[in-house]
Amino acid sequence: MAQQAVDPEFWHISDSNSIVWDVSSESWLPHGDNIEMSGSKVSGIIYYAVNEKRQLTVTRDLIFPQLRTYDRTNGVNWQQYRAYRRLTYSSEIEPTITDSLKTVVFDQVDSVRIAGKLIIYHTPVNHIVLTRTLFPSMTDRLFVEQWTLTNIGRDAKKLHIGNTTASTALPGYKGTYHNRVYSDAHDHISLTAGQSYRFGIYFVAAINDEPTDGFSHEAAEHERDAFLETMQESLVLETTNPVLDQLFYFSKIRAAESIFNSKMGLVHSPGGGNYYVGVWANDQVEYSGPFFPFLGYPKGSIAAENAYRMFLKHIPKGDKPIPYSFEIEGDIQSSNKDRGDAAMIAYGTSLYLLRMGDKKLAASLWPLIEWSLAYCHSKLDENGVVRSQTDEMEGRIATGNANLATSSLYYGGLKYATYVAQELGYKNVSNTYKRQQRELEKNIENHFGSAIEGLDTYRYFEGNDRLRHWICLPLVMGINTRAEATATALLDSMWTENGVLVEHQPGPQAHTVFWDRGTLYALRGTFKAGFFEKSLEKLAAYSRKRLLGDHVPYAIEAFPENNMRHLSAESALYCRIFLEGILGIEQTGFSSYNITPQLNEQLPRLTLKNIHLGHTTVSIALELIGDDQVNVKISTNGRLVVDTKQKNRRQVNFELK
Repeated sequence: MAQQAVDPEFWHISDSNSIVWDVSSESWLPHGDNIEMSGSKVSGIIYYAVNEKRQLTVTRDLIFPQLRTYDRTNGVNWQQYRAYRRLTYSSEIEPTITDSLKTVVFDQVDSVRIAGKLIIYHTPVNHIVLTRTLFPSMTDRLFVEQWTLTNIGRDAKKLHIGNTTASTALPGYKGTYHNRVYSDAHDHISLTAGQSYRFGIYFVAAINDEPTDGFSHEAAEHERDAFLETMQESLVLETTNPVLDQLFYFSKIRAAESIFNSKMGLVHSPGGGNYYVGVWANDQVEYSGPFFPFLGYPKGSIAAENAYRMFLKHIPKGDKPIPYSFEIEGDIQSSNKDRGDAAMIAYGTSLYLLRMGDKKLAASLWPLIEWSLAYCHSKLDENGVVRSQTDEMEGRIATGNANLATSSLYYGGLKYATYVAQELGYKNVSNTYKRQQRELEKNIENHFGSAIEGLDTYRYFEGNDRLRHWICLPLVMGINTRAEATATALLDSMWTENGVLVEHQPGPQAHTVFWDRGTLYALRGTFKAGFFEKSLEKLAAYSRKRLLGDHVPYAIEAFPENNMRHLSAESALYCRIFLEGILGIEQTGFSSYNITPQLNEQLPRLTLKNIHLGHTTVSIALELIGDDQVNVKISTNGRLVVDTKQKNRRQVNFELK
């Protein structure tokens, strides 16, 4: 009971692929949370809070990413403020509702639902129920709040709706920026018993002569629902654990919605109130890019390709590091440090190309892989591991002159580039990469292999004496020399209720600094290395907290930095736990695959439907039989490719022509 008081579950899984917070029976008040939702020209972070009296406050933090407010030369601290038109709206824009000249105040809440939209159900007042539904337009520079008024009494109601409106205009980098809030409610409505009336409140942004009115909340909701339906039907996870299934579905939404129009074309961006219309070597190239081919969401794969092409376009001359991000529609490059980005790019691009299975696309992006691997090779030190100034933590914590993450990612880049090179007919190059991969594996063991805090795992850099979250990366890449001690370090020594710590250390900071990306990679690695029971236990606990706990419904970036924002690529990493960890999908060519099925009594069945592998859609069904046998069925277009019963954790090879 004491543990529950510290870490309550506010939410429960409901029907229609949703979760519900039942405020009317809630003893854990006050409580508040926030959720980010995005479309191609808008992102909204909605803050909602309920006090002890069940009274609601809502704040809408709306970002219009393409409305650049300044350039880098005018003295503004662009790193702090970024460059997006951003406005915050609270209760001042909400319309008033009067019933017989008496204002009806809908302040109390009965429940809140998350279903790809945020839906708030108010407590009835004067036999009138208000339901609010908040969601972004998927195509317009528009965020919508839809109000539905329902008469639940026996008598007819005549209501007056005070129409809300607010407008601003200011000069911006692209012209005059207009922001307008308005509703399309009728001034007076009549509701018979059981009747409902629905209207929209529109939060609009426009450049110059673009329209600021005439929008339809029904049309915008239809677009959002069509997107959600696509997410429901693509890459469907079905297990015996509804928490895993639900968070997997929500993770697809968050990973796929954060795609924006830009001068670079469609681009996937992290979000989180800071990172829009830009691409990063870690978030887009390494995290989300290799996921989108599995999802089969065309906008995702196009956005990924655009990111890779942006890096290809900016390969530097000489021995300079490649820029690690292109922000503000690509106009601002970050290249002030080498974070091991070439290794990230080699790894992520190779995986993406293998999964797309398109020889022409692979040939066009091959120079990016080739340059990235050559750059890493040029940075090998006297110990045969890769030098870099830092890692993707960007100097927040010490990394020495050569860190384990950069060398592990370089290893992964060599591994998968070998297969891409074979498909392109570059036999000698493929053989060279194989040889370099074998040498690097030895060097990783010799230089980084070490006893840390009593465990025969890895030191993160020379002189490091504390466990770090990125010691998981050798496991992710298939290096299992120190797998058992590394899994123990990650799942026992470093594990907290919020997953794996960035660094295990005594003192007041011991249980405060965590970044979900480390946890998501760690679980992928420990599953892949075969530590199924403990990994499943930790995955289930982590998933319950992120789906049903105090900050839902997605994986987060970090804490205390950015206060657990819902960055998008982390949700792609969550899905990859199941694909590359539990299922163990590996490719050895554009059409050759293997999986390593693993189940137990806690997870005796797992099905993944509509996985996009190259140009083919596949379904994989696993079922535990007895103590250690798994029934494996792989089908495509109604045709069984694999139908076998075999020992748990035994590899299954198959080809899709």
